[in-house]
Amino acid sequence: METARDVLTALARRQAFGDLEALVAAGVPLNAERAPVAALCAFGQRVMELDAEDFGMPEEAGEVPKDLLDRARASRMPQAPRERPRGALATLRPAYSLLLEVIAIRWHRREMAAMVAALHIASEYLALLAWEPVLGHAGDPALLGPAVTGPGSRFGVPVEPGAARVCDHTRPERSACERALRVATEPPSGWRAYLDRQHSQVAQALGDCAARCRTPCSVMSRMDEDVRADLAERCRLAADFTDGALVKLRHAAPVGHGFGVPSPQEVQAAWARARRSLARHPLGGAALASAERDRYPLPGLPGLFSAIAGAEIVPDTLLADVSVRLTAALS
Repeated sequence: METARDVLTALARRQAFGDLEALVAAGVPLNAERAPVAALCAFGQRVMELDAEDFGMPEEAGEVPKDLLDRARASRMPQAPRERPRGALATLRPAYSLLLEVIAIRWHRREMAAMVAALHIASEYLALLAWEPVLGHAGDPALLGPAVTGPGSRFGVPVEPGAARVCDHTRPERSACERALRVATEPPSGWRAYLDRQHSQVAQALGDCAARCRTPCSVMSRMDEDVRADLAERCRLAADFTDGALVKLRHAAPVGHGFGVPSPQEVQAAWARARRSLARHPLGGAALASAERDRYPLPGLPGLFSAIAGAEIVPDTLLADVSVRLTAALS
């Protein structure tokens, strides 16, 4: 590399948006206007970090191309009960496509701690991805009630003191489910607190309803048998991925309970163990059958997410496209 532009272009192609933004802010000579380049860098870094609540912030409008903003907003978590569009509460499929792209980039950059964190995020909402075809949305609290309440439902119903426990939900899950049914009437601060602390517990609770409940209530019994069986199988696959060796690596990384970071070899070994277990499922076996040919860093992961979703999910190209735009601006 002979010039500052060569260095900046290399950083853009490597999706090192934060480093590139710092150099631009420090006054490295550019053959382009600084404001659009800096805005693209900030946008790319936010997406890379999966800062979904801030995707498509108003201050980016005019500096970041609208097509990129719109694609990011498809994965945004609404920050108010009536915010439109609904983003990741309408469908999680764009968010999982983006997660696949981020996981692949982190792998190629050998950023294992960040990669494990992205896998952990993916695992927390897989049950909602499975429920989406049944609900018609991705667990949007504003729309959830009709599907989980009514006669015979125990969803979010507190256990009376001294009464026998017939619902397998834990106390935190019951509390989160009860909150989900009323949070759409709360102010934005309460809505955001629910998303931060309890939405993933609702996802876990719905997954347990379909895959693990020993005494199903009307949340499940109201469905046609074939719909219920399909949902249960996809939720079991999601639960086993969440409980598997790959996701458990978070306990050895800074995002978990220790201070170690898994090596690429440890990640590959954990995924190999998880794949062997997941392949025992009828859905998992079919999803992972072509794993060696998909050229993804964790072979079979896109197929696994697709099987759980009941729809094809492929890695996004949003961050690659940000790199292309930056490279063009710098040259």
